Amino acid sequence: MTEFILHHYPPSPVTEKIRTGFGLKSLAWRSVEQNRLPDRPELFAMTGGYRRIPVLQIGADIYCDTQCIFRQLEERAPQPTFFPNQSVGLPFAISRWTDQDLFNLAFRLAFAPVADNLPPAFVADRTRLYLGPDGDLKRELADLPHTLAQLRPQLGWLEARLATGRRFMLGDAAGMPDLLAWFIVWFIRERYAPAEELFSEFPMLNAWAERMAQLGHGTPTPMSPAEALEIARSAQPETPEQTDPRDPQGLKPGQKVTVGPIMDSGETAVEGMIRAINRDTVALTIENDRCGEVAVHFPRVGYRVTIID
Repeated sequence: MTEFILHHYPPSPVTEKIRTGFGLKSLAWRSVEQNRLPDRPELFAMTGGYRRIPVLQIGADIYCDTQCIFRQLEERAPQPTFFPNQSVGLPFAISRWTDQDLFNLAFRLAFAPVADNLPPAFVADRTRLYLGPDGDLKRELADLPHTLAQLRPQLGWLEARLATGRRFMLGDAAGMPDLLAWFIVWFIRERYAPAEELFSEFPMLNAWAERMAQLGHGTPTPMSPAEALEIARSAQPETPEQTDPRDPQGLKPGQKVTVGPIMDSGETAVEGMIRAINRDTVALTIENDRCGEVAVHFPRVGYRVTIID
């Protein structure tokens, strides 16, 4: 089964990377809109409680984190590639910058000025998720000039790259580095009221953003969470057992483990049995009455795998 089912919600900035990735590859996909806040009962049944968005589902294989999602889309739909000019590997290193330091600045910029106008539960959830247990958006509001001082030169790096005459970050074709920069620019444009003024000194970045918007989102078709759950329950995972003899932790198929983000964001780690392990990813077998047996995939980078004795 190769139908791409994306669990997301429209305002999700992290999902915008993937939606535009579908556009870059001109792919058809099923759009399952989830709640902006937990609980997401059907999705949690399939992920073992993993709460971040987006999640890609292909039958009974569930891919968590955009690192895994990018890999799957490239493997199953290799042309046009996310890695033009033979750039495989480099974009994943760039993602450690865009998804962490750069996104955290954008989050502060977007949320701190409007936090008092948002539902308290939503503010508390996102603050813990992105800024950790000591996050405080009131403090971030007072520190906004510093945040802008940190963000502005980094936007300038992107401007400088595009000022060399390239249409996209790696040349004439859009790739994963563009998607990684695009979701930051999209987020700020959507959520920060003075965004037009902020971007006014970056004409190349603005022109690039218009080209990125023209990529679109491919061809989405709505699907309900219940329908997606039934697809998982009616399928079997495609992922075969895999062992990595060089794994530093000595992880092996059949071991009971938990997997969760390294950052203390208050999230519950997912528990399951290792199904496949390699340098880049770990897949867990999870089984319950609601979804049957599924394989849930996580990246190694940014996540901790803990053996349960």
